[in-house]
Amino acid sequence: MYMRDSLDFSTLDSVLKKTIEAVETSKEQVFDIAENARHECYSTRSELERLKREVAAIIQETDELDRQFRRSRQRLVEVSRDFTRYTEKDIKEAYEKSSEMQVTLSVSREKEMSLRKRRDDLERRMRNLSVTVEKADQMMTQIGVVLGYLNGDLGNFVNAVESAQHRQQLGLQVIQAQEEERKRVARDIHDGPAQSMANVVIRTEIAQRILEQGKIDEARQELRELREIVKNTLGEVRKIIFDLRPMALDDLGLIPTLRKYLVDFGQRYPIQTEIDTSGTERRLETAKEVVIFRMIQEALNNVVKHSQAKNVKITLSFGTEQVQVEVKDDGVGFEHKAQTDHPQFGIMGMRERMKLIDGRLNLESSSGKGTRVIFTIPIKIEEEKKL
Repeated sequence: MYMRDSLDFSTLDSVLKKTIEAVETSKEQVFDIAENARHECYSTRSELERLKREVAAIIQETDELDRQFRRSRQRLVEVSRDFTRYTEKDIKEAYEKSSEMQVTLSVSREKEMSLRKRRDDLERRMRNLSVTVEKADQMMTQIGVVLGYLNGDLGNFVNAVESAQHRQQLGLQVIQAQEEERKRVARDIHDGPAQSMANVVIRTEIAQRILEQGKIDEARQELRELREIVKNTLGEVRKIIFDLRPMALDDLGLIPTLRKYLVDFGQRYPIQTEIDTSGTERRLETAKEVVIFRMIQEALNNVVKHSQAKNVKITLSFGTEQVQVEVKDDGVGFEHKAQTDHPQFGIMGMRERMKLIDGRLNLESSSGKGTRVIFTIPIKIEEEKKL
């Protein structure tokens, strides 16, 4: 007990801060490595595609030269055997042409070998760069987990040590989910508001140059378009903020929050929505209610972007050991093979969410017959909260 009371937490806090600074610096360095490797990977891929085309062309050229060389050799043999029909000049011309073709063929083969070697080197470099990018991304996630622990509250450090195994497992799951959510938010911001703001900067410079040229009407038109871009960007930012956390989940629960969300959804899009439940409605563990809400939200986003549907029906079935959700639309659908060959990022994100909680996701669709998204989430009795 004395040892616990005598722990110098100020020293521990100082060490912890220095460790956090070192880890954050390492995270920035790993990020730079990943970005540089990714950019180099893109340029290498472009060069490799160009080189592959050159290799294909030189192979075709070499094959044609080889055929011409063989014909010239046959011609040389032919004129060398029949002195009665061919003169010494004919033999000399056949020999010179054969020699010239041999030299040209040798040069072409050397060029082919050089291009093949360069292509193979680039392919190996591509593989190494891909491995570097993958490892750097994995390391970024791992460093994020470490920072999550280091930035945690140490006020209950002693109690945390006594239950380390349980808290470690729980903490890893929570931090992993946080990191995945941060990746999603970062991707949304990069693809949406960040691109729009970059466009705003460019359009502002254009408007400034137009004003400097004295073209007032054109400048006004440019500013009107710029205002629309900013207005749309503001809408995207508000949507990202809302997507970060549906606060009504904590206060109202899953079903009332879904009903409220569907009302807002119907005001934004010309799509009729319907929600139906079966079994005994009850509160679930907070994380799983959030997952169900996010999955339905992502399914509806896919309906808006791809399905051209007029109606969507959402069904939640509460069982004793699982909750099954079905989102069904009457849109254009898609062929399953095409979806497998070119998966959408939304579907990929939904599958990732299901993996985190040991859930299952099924897609049923065909061209012209709509789409059904069905996902099943396991629950335990102790996870439930009474309404």
